[in-house]
Amino acid sequence: MLLSLSEEHRQHLAFLPQVDGSVVAEFGRIALEFLRRGASPKIYEGAARKLGVPVETVQHGVEGLMFLMMESAKHKISEVDFLDSLLVLGLGDDLNQTLLQLYLQHRADVCSILQQLSCSPPAYCDLHWRLDVQLASRGVRQQLIPRLMLSLQRTGGTGADVVLQADPPTLLHLVCTLEDALHAARSGRTRRFARSIK
Repeated sequence: MLLSLSEEHRQHLAFLPQVDGSVVAEFGRIALEFLRRGASPKIYEGAARKLGVPVETVQHGVEGLMFLMMESAKHKISEVDFLDSLLVLGLGDDLNQTLLQLYLQHRADVCSILQQLSCSPPAYCDLHWRLDVQLASRGVRQQLIPRLMLSLQRTGGTGADVVLQADPPTLLHLVCTLEDALHAARSGRTRRFARSIK
């Protein structure tokens, strides 16, 4: 699989052939720190002073390199595909090899950082319920007011329990809506649509 690089991304990486290979390796280290801790304008200013270029040029170079490493690690691109993706940029063989070594060296780190940044949605784990009945109140003297208390336990996300309260009509409406959704999910139209997506 080859990476598709936008024109803006190519412009950001066009600065790399103008600098030494050790500077590219340093940009790779800065890009990895950017992924771990966020952007640091002081680092960009220091690098721009050393190279004698505007701060925006250094920032765009680091961000372009970071995007290249992230996309390559996310798609688990092989060495050959990585080099073929770089051919479009026309950076030169030495710089391509430097970027390949940078990618191979930091691929595991970038994958672990991306895994930490990804969020997993909460999933249903368990449900506990309790029926509360209020026998009377000052406003309503001779009427039972039942309420159902639900404690929904989740995994993933924050993992915190969610406590819900429902009266019988609301609960019946919820059950009817869920049954309608299950019926619609089992219909032939939904199965045809699911097959067309695969």
